[in-house]
Amino acid sequence: MKIGIVGCAGRMGRMLLKEVLATPGCALAGGTEREGSPFLGQDLGVLAGDKPLDRAVTADVAALFAAADAVIDFTAPAASVAHARLAAETGTALVIGTTGLSEADLAAIAESAAKAPIVQSFNMSLGVNLLANLVEKAAAALGPEAFDIEIFEMHHKHKVDAPSGTAILLGDAAAKGRGVDLAEVSQRARDGHTGERRAGDIGFAALRGGDVVGDHVVILAGPGERIELAHRASNRGIYASGALRAAQWLQGRKPGLYAMTDVLGL
Repeated sequence: MKIGIVGCAGRMGRMLLKEVLATPGCALAGGTEREGSPFLGQDLGVLAGDKPLDRAVTADVAALFAAADAVIDFTAPAASVAHARLAAETGTALVIGTTGLSEADLAAIAESAAKAPIVQSFNMSLGVNLLANLVEKAAAALGPEAFDIEIFEMHHKHKVDAPSGTAILLGDAAAKGRGVDLAEVSQRARDGHTGERRAGDIGFAALRGGDVVGDHVVILAGPGERIELAHRASNRGIYASGALRAAQWLQGRKPGLYAMTDVLGL
């Protein structure tokens, strides 16, 4: 299976290059970076920390989609929306792990998925998606009358969006378990005299510092007891391996918008 990587010179991009090169049954279709990037022309193998491949980073995204069976994208919201449109034009499978996507971005990606198979997830790890499954079940079992839900997350100081996409994924799972719309019950910030906590709200707290890869804790706090469901990532490689698994799963799939829960059978 020929896999292409957009944004191949970033931290995740390099991990994805390495993952593709190390996976039997997969071949690297190519890698791209934006126009003006200092990495254009550099060898893809060297970027992956491997031996030279005599294949260079280019800015020709259209050519990459034409050459690949699937493309993996951990870039930026506007770029991911554009890549989804390109996938729709070419029928190429696409895996999107970009965070910070707005509702409008997600709607545009869903529209493109009518013509191409797309997996979109704010987190590609097996553990996080299993956690989301458990959160949904716990939220359904423990009603809002007795149990409050708070979601804590911490990431490295370079992360630009908050709360994290994974925290939102977990919040969506909790809201689904309770049969409510997250947008209507989400409490993103507290400051000053806020009054008592509103029953049924799902609260979020975001911390940033150091080189934390990603910590997430879903707290269900009730009278006399507290349940904490947690996931702590220590290596970004889990996201690369999950994304590649998603790309392989898409082979032969019909157009549609899929989630990692589909990929993992959860």
